[in-house]
Amino acid sequence: MTALVEEMMQYEFMKTALVAGLMLSVLCGVVGVYVVLNRIVFIGDGVAHAAFGGIGLGYLLGIDPLILALVAAVLSAAGIGAVSRSKVSEDTAIGVFLAMGMALGVLFMSMSTGYSRDLFDYLFGNILAVSWIDVRIMIVLTVVITLLALALYKEFLILSFDPHYGEALGLPVSRLKMLLLCMVAFTVVMLIKMVGIIMVIAMLTIPAAISRQHLCDLRKIIALSVILGMIFVTSGLLVSYAFDLPSGATTIIIASAAFFASTAASQRNVPV
Repeated sequence: MTALVEEMMQYEFMKTALVAGLMLSVLCGVVGVYVVLNRIVFIGDGVAHAAFGGIGLGYLLGIDPLILALVAAVLSAAGIGAVSRSKVSEDTAIGVFLAMGMALGVLFMSMSTGYSRDLFDYLFGNILAVSWIDVRIMIVLTVVITLLALALYKEFLILSFDPHYGEALGLPVSRLKMLLLCMVAFTVVMLIKMVGIIMVIAMLTIPAAISRQHLCDLRKIIALSVILGMIFVTSGLLVSYAFDLPSGATTIIIASAAFFASTAASQRNVPV
């Protein structure tokens, strides 16, 4: 194992992949817990697919696709939040934004000239293609979102467990939820580079879901979620390097296996 790690770390792209994965583990640990507790998992999925419209527009205009994906993700998150406050149900709003984003992405791609060589990476992820510039952006984003989550810890705690009590206390519940959706949008776009649009929701929810199965204290749930994310990313990189497998898919399969094992273990601990 030690020899494998030493061999893997000889490559610069493996170092950047590991640092990026650890940063995203922290980001997912903080944001993912609120996604699971607020039961907005499919909003994250809808935002990820809606971001494809921004990626397609980036290809068409010759602009970095991730920048426009971020714009599309934030606008979609804000749109889902705004539309779901009307008579339209949240599920319907997610479905419309998801389908529209994917359709726009395909439309823009068909209008762009040339071959979109890294489109496959955006759909299925390729953490080995992450650059040090991407890593610096991830570090800044992780620090900003973590500080924001710490500053609004009590507010997000009330929002997650009893939003009606929050309204009675005079908290701006709608604006807090909108802020949370924007944090999800930023996280989703960063995850697209790692695991792709198709699997982004797994990395955002699985570590938090496992932690929630065994712990009740929010701080401990976040801490365990971060640690699990780091374990999944590190083991995923090791296994994918050893057996020449896709790193993003390998990470998700390991995380999914851990989730099923955790679920089985938690069921055995339920008193009859």
